[in-house]
Amino acid sequence: MALGKLQKVLISDSLDPCCREILQAGGLRVQEKPGLSKEELLREIRDCDGLIVRSATKVTADVLEAAERLQVVGRAGTGVDNVDVEAATRKGVLVMNTPTGNSLSAAELTCGMILSLARQIPQAAASMKEGKWDRKKYMGMELNGKTLGVLGLGRIGREVATRMQAFGMKTIGYDPIITPEASATFGVEQLPLEQIWPRCDFITVHTPLLPSTTGTGWALSQGDLGGAGAAPPLLLTLPSSAGLLNDSTFAKCRRGVQVVNCARGGIVDEGALLRALQSGQCGGAALDVFTQEPPKDRDLVNHPNVICCPHLGASTREAQSRCGKEIAMQIVDMATGKGLAGVVNGQALSKAFAPQTKPWIALARALGMVLHMVGKKVQGSVQVCTLGTPLQEAGSYLTPAVAAGMLAGGAQKEVTLVNALLLAQEAGLKVTTTHSDVAPEPDSSTGLLQVALQGTPHRATGMVQGSTPVLRELSGATFKQPAPLAGPVLIYRAKASEPSTLPTLAGLLGKAGVQLQSYHSSSTVAGEQWGVVGLSAPLSDLGELKPRVTEVFQLHL
Repeated sequence: MALGKLQKVLISDSLDPCCREILQAGGLRVQEKPGLSKEELLREIRDCDGLIVRSATKVTADVLEAAERLQVVGRAGTGVDNVDVEAATRKGVLVMNTPTGNSLSAAELTCGMILSLARQIPQAAASMKEGKWDRKKYMGMELNGKTLGVLGLGRIGREVATRMQAFGMKTIGYDPIITPEASATFGVEQLPLEQIWPRCDFITVHTPLLPSTTGTGWALSQGDLGGAGAAPPLLLTLPSSAGLLNDSTFAKCRRGVQVVNCARGGIVDEGALLRALQSGQCGGAALDVFTQEPPKDRDLVNHPNVICCPHLGASTREAQSRCGKEIAMQIVDMATGKGLAGVVNGQALSKAFAPQTKPWIALARALGMVLHMVGKKVQGSVQVCTLGTPLQEAGSYLTPAVAAGMLAGGAQKEVTLVNALLLAQEAGLKVTTTHSDVAPEPDSSTGLLQVALQGTPHRATGMVQGSTPVLRELSGATFKQPAPLAGPVLIYRAKASEPSTLPTLAGLLGKAGVQLQSYHSSSTVAGEQWGVVGLSAPLSDLGELKPRVTEVFQLHL
């Protein structure tokens, strides 16, 4: 379930040389091959453990399927639109980004776009190059006293707001995640969208577009896409799948409104924008991004009141160096076991790098494996319960670990904390989590983990002693001395009155040359006991033992 050793990383887009240098200094082999065709990428990716991209490379399901050893995709930038995150998750491939790397560059470009719209600077410059001197044609407006609507108040949105306040602009905005109290600290009054449209002289959007659902688009605050330990993303329902700014919302805007999109193509409905420009409802637009890049339909690009750039938001030396440096450092930290940052699809996995959580994750996986064996099925509902205040926040990473244990040895490909819950759902296994701050003595100071197969008497309870996962209770039978769950383990259930179980097991171990590492027996329930036996190596044949026991199985933990 743990990630394997990272050895070889492919950089498939142009990045600052510092990216390659940091990776190599971290002991990784690096192939730098920007501009690969899809066919070339499919060949090159086969033996790579890591892939670093900017925005040109499209990491599709086909690419992920061809990558036999791939463990991580690093996006040197904020958005992950060019990465099939769902396909990566299904395969257990971690996706990470650099949420802060290009924030300042994108914010500064947005501010430049607003200034250019207000004074028609690009059009006036082009006119001068044509030999003209037309002062009356390019009459502009002051920004002082104008109202700027900022849709999306993540890192980039707030940087834009604070900079434009210096020009005397009043800033209002909307964000489904940032609280009104938080936005007030950087000078933005939050309002419902319906109140924003008619009040704005300028509107700028900073919400990356995520995959649309039927009739609805989804967006998040730009620059707030996850990170280690981040909460699950909150979703903002857009007015329609056509974009946040569309025919309906343009009609509600102040006539002559100026629109800026330096975030993602598709947030502004390009057809609706062109119609609003032609009617005068929109006075001008500044676009750095398009639904299709480069745009084939030139009507919008060629409109006299539109300023365009070829997706230059992150195209500064500083941003490229920062993004390349950050993604390289994140991957080196991952490779060395130091930690995870910028995680998009595996927040639970980031916890696995903390020394204090590693044994708990191992326990959760072991309990899932035990429950699978005693329950003899994967389908159904599994209840994961964390007990005790030390485990108050542990459900987020212990739940996928339990699911990974339940699925271990099944038909699924390698199960990790990244894909465990998705694969469990597809296998017909529903895993839910509860927590109680109260844990029975003497375990209240460390906590307990309970895993139960609902509708059955099967339940496994464990804890961590020192750094060793141990089993405390199994299907109602308790272990006076908790049984270690590490290495090769043989677990059996037999009648308490059966005297030949242990001698038979001892004989098997002797024949196989396997050493007994530990032995723990449970209390008696309905005349039967559980035995947990730690071994130096798994036994290849349990034939002699099976007639002496009710059930028996082996695990390698």
